[in-house]
Amino acid sequence: MELSPVEAVNVYFAEAARIIDLDPDVQEVLGSSYREVAVQVPVRLDNGDLTVVRGFRVQHNGARGPYKGGVRFHPSADLGEVRALAALMTWKTALLEVPFGGAKGGVEVDPTTMSQGEIQRLTRRYTRSIHHVLGVYRDIPAPDVNTNAQVMAWMMDEYSLLHGYSPAIVTGKPLAFGGAPGRESATGRGAIYVLDAVCTHLGLELAQQRVAIQGFGQVGSWAARELVERGATVVAVSDVHGGVVRPEGLDIEALAAATRAGGSVVDAVGKDGVEAVGNPELLELDVDVLIPAALGPVITDANAERIRAKIVVEGANYPTTPGGDKLLADRGVVVVPDILANAGGVTGSYFEWTQNIQQFTWKEERFLTELADRLAKAYRDTQACADEHHISLRTAAFALGVQRVADAVVMRGYV
Repeated sequence: MELSPVEAVNVYFAEAARIIDLDPDVQEVLGSSYREVAVQVPVRLDNGDLTVVRGFRVQHNGARGPYKGGVRFHPSADLGEVRALAALMTWKTALLEVPFGGAKGGVEVDPTTMSQGEIQRLTRRYTRSIHHVLGVYRDIPAPDVNTNAQVMAWMMDEYSLLHGYSPAIVTGKPLAFGGAPGRESATGRGAIYVLDAVCTHLGLELAQQRVAIQGFGQVGSWAARELVERGATVVAVSDVHGGVVRPEGLDIEALAAATRAGGSVVDAVGKDGVEAVGNPELLELDVDVLIPAALGPVITDANAERIRAKIVVEGANYPTTPGGDKLLADRGVVVVPDILANAGGVTGSYFEWTQNIQQFTWKEERFLTELADRLAKAYRDTQACADEHHISLRTAAFALGVQRVADAVVMRGYV
């Protein structure tokens, strides 16, 4: 029986606590959320009907700074999932040494069935319902699954109507409202920055790697573009409609253009040797690197033994269950955990937030250079911890994150 997301995160947390010999009182505090807000979100549809959905904002821990975490619109975004993702954000921000705590937001809705007007009304009603727990120095949302820069613009505007113009209240905004050049691609590019550091440690050339990416949204598409720019070969990608594979490598720019225009990657099937592949089958392709960048969990104890990649880079949140993780570790597969691999997003959000507060915009080149430096350092710290304690990268990443949060909790006198 597979664990729930909350149970899985707690497994990793408990193992990290054991490694660092965490004080039991501190462990009790860090093992649960500080605040959980559940709200009713009524939305008037274009046809006049009213639909009522549930929205959540979970603030896990703020000992190291304002709460930080994305907002997702998805049918599975219930309180349990949001609670787990909020905890992951706490450890992620600490691992990257950015001065944030961890939070997450979600609305249990399928936005793919809604018009732009309906999504805007949904976003504004949700924002108005939780505005009292948000703040530039309290809690700063960002995009996540099925949300984007436009949704952040609506959230910023709704919050600003109540509190005055506040561009720093969200990150991942359009450039016109204080968004940072480089933020849109930060999560995807960041995953490749970390992969590059892993390859260097293992004595591999990134340009020689053959890669499969499950998920071709904001994370997967930018990861693919960064890989191609660095000379690697992306042989397979997928989206919700299915996947495509071409052993010689895919035309990533053409696929990205097609999806931006509202199409799917599967529209390329039959062109220039491109063949169809299912999402489950993509995970098991004979490649060097696998990047699960869609919704998780997708690697479990049911399929982990069939994963042929030597390196798994978790572009998505919680794509691998504890059972699947153990099987991969037993086979010597290097798993770069989500709290490290996809930390480019929150790191880029930190850059955007600081620029908003200073009212000064960096050039994209500086943004990406700072991003690469921070992610490379986080990997080196994690690898050093893993080597010292003879543990996996995941356990090491959690151990570092938990230790840094625990130190802040104690120093602030919370326990």
